[in-house]
Order: sequence, then structure tokens, then C-alpha cells
Amino acid sequence: MRKYALLVFLTLGITLNSTAMTGSNFIEKEVAIITDEYVKIKSSELTPPVIEEILKQYPTSKLGGAYKNDRGEFKLIMVLKSGTRRTVYIDQYGNWINKK
Repeated sequence: MRKYALLVFLTLGITLNSTAMTGSNFIEKEVAIITDEYVKIKSSELTPPVIEEILKQYPTSKLGGAYKNDRGEFKLIMVLKSGTRRTVYIDQYGNWINKK
């Protein structure tokens, strides 16, 4: 009789523990998703430090396209002398940004 009572309590404990563990999975966590939405701009809207850095790093390349997001970061499409395109990111102060 003791073995049956122990078995019932053990089964009840395991069942309650498993429902408690799955109940904790229902806690929702708020996750901030940051999207980098770039808007196309004219090359005349680039800041002077950005232009200086472009001329230093890519003296023989041409600017294929310029985009800006709401944080003041620029996405630049550079057309290299070989004809290949390279996308680079730079902030409004001329600091290069590494994005993958």
C-alpha cells in the first residue's frame, strides 16, 4: 500500500512539475527589432566628412548610389575601377561602419 501511495505522489509531482515548466514558456518577452531602412538621397546630401573619407578610400571609384537612414548613417554603392560594385556603410561624421 505504501508503494502505491508513493507512486501516486511521485506521478503527481512529476505531472505538476512538467506543467509548471511549460507554463513558464508562455511568458512573452518584448524584443526590439531594429530595421535599417535606407532612403535614396542625392550625392549633394552627403556630409563633408563622408565625402573626404570616400575620396581617401576610393579615389578611382565612382558613386553608384547613396542612401541614408534615420540614424544618420549612409549606405553607399561604390563602383570600382574594375566595374564591380561594393556596398559600404559610413556615419555622418566619416566613421566607417562594419555591417554583415
